[in-house]
Amino acid sequence: QVQLVESGGGLVEVGGSLRLSCAASGSVGRLFDIATMYWHRQPPGKAREQIAFITQTESVSYADSVRGRFTISRDNDRNTVYLQMNDLRPEDTAVYYCHTGAFWGQGTQVTVSS
Repeated sequence: QVQLVESGGGLVEVGGSLRLSCAASGSVGRLFDIATMYWHRQPPGKAREQIAFITQTESVSYADSVRGRFTISRDNDRNTVYLQMNDLRPEDTAVYYCHTGAFWGQGTQVTVSS
């Protein structure tokens, strides 16, 4: 079994920055080295959406809503994926989740105040 634990969320003002982390633990083995890692978010009252992913070769992709403001990265030695979020806007308010395969984290709340 693999556990994913997100951290780094919080309350930030418009234009501010946060860095989210997602640490994998448990029976990770080489899973983290080869897995594509995803960040999703779910704004209040809305559906969950995928916003970024990073492959094992560190190719990245972003949703239009975050491209140019968010950066996904990974540290395979630490079994951790990051999401650097800059220039935050009220519409970025959501619960942020990391995901790979069948495994999801519990989410971390990001609230951007205007």
